[in-house]
Amino acid sequence: MSIREQTEDIERQFLHANACLSSRSRGRARPEKEDDIRTCFQRDRDRIIHCKAFRRLKQKTQVFLAPKGDHYRTRLTHVLEVAQIARTIARALRLNEDLTEAIALGHDLGHTPFGHAGEEVLDELHPGGFDHYKQSLRVVDVLEKDGRGLNLTHEVRDGILKHSKGRGMIMPESEKDRPATLEGQIVRIADIVAYLNHDLDDAVRAGVVKRADVPGEITRVIGEAYAKRIDSMVRDVVAASLARNLSAVVLSEEVGRAVYALRELMFRSVYENPVVRAELDKAKGILRSLYAFYSEHPEGAFKDVPIPRDSEKHRLVCDFIAGMTDPFALMTYEKLFFPQQWKVM
Repeated sequence: MSIREQTEDIERQFLHANACLSSRSRGRARPEKEDDIRTCFQRDRDRIIHCKAFRRLKQKTQVFLAPKGDHYRTRLTHVLEVAQIARTIARALRLNEDLTEAIALGHDLGHTPFGHAGEEVLDELHPGGFDHYKQSLRVVDVLEKDGRGLNLTHEVRDGILKHSKGRGMIMPESEKDRPATLEGQIVRIADIVAYLNHDLDDAVRAGVVKRADVPGEITRVIGEAYAKRIDSMVRDVVAASLARNLSAVVLSEEVGRAVYALRELMFRSVYENPVVRAELDKAKGILRSLYAFYSEHPEGAFKDVPIPRDSEKHRLVCDFIAGMTDPFALMTYEKLFFPQQWKVM
């Protein structure tokens, strides 16, 4: 018996009856020989960590554009915090931690430079619109590994595609809109637990809001300190989900109301704050200019980039810009639109 088979046997013995077992995965679009050591979900996690799009997350905006400080979150630190929270919940519920971690690490691979401001620009300009969660799936299916994609399992792809909420329901009532696995549902909830708390922490650090701005009816339920809020939410997810015999991963009604209220506060006071939006609006202008330029000169973008199968011009331009880091977008804009000093030899 291989190490992988031993691990799969441990999963069958230990994990909850509703957990997604590695041995029962629906598989990959292109069948592959199984690894002797790692389960299919462990391999997916490793492929995500080692891909180029994952490395680029370290220089993509979470909320604050190019903050002058070492402790503000980036898209990469957000993903790592989501993974940590999601793993904690998965382990407590005896669900598949490897699957949960793979979804969490891959859920934002398609995010644009400059955070959701970049997403808004591409949604405005690209025919058919743009959603970062669909782009995340495109990254792992098509764009990585020189156009071959990562060939991830069905369950990881489903969790990546269905993690996003915007201002919608934390967990949709419609079964078709919910992640198909409980592990995917964990990531959907862990995402909002992570970003609400670390974005509030960063906003307080930046002086955009004060801790006292969070209403007492919210802090009474989930706590005032950063660590306390996360702990309260995680404990509530575990208790509420167990109370439903793990038919779904949920928040209790009381904590759910507090989370929705905190999200509205964050949109009103941070995400839509004119001070925060001012710099992001400048960044949106940069991306509009880049999109217009490369739509006219697509050859300039793809000299060293493999062209995917569906190589329609706007699709290529969208993929190129969505994959940019903040510094690369700024550097490219400067190179294209700022006058350069004449170099005399």
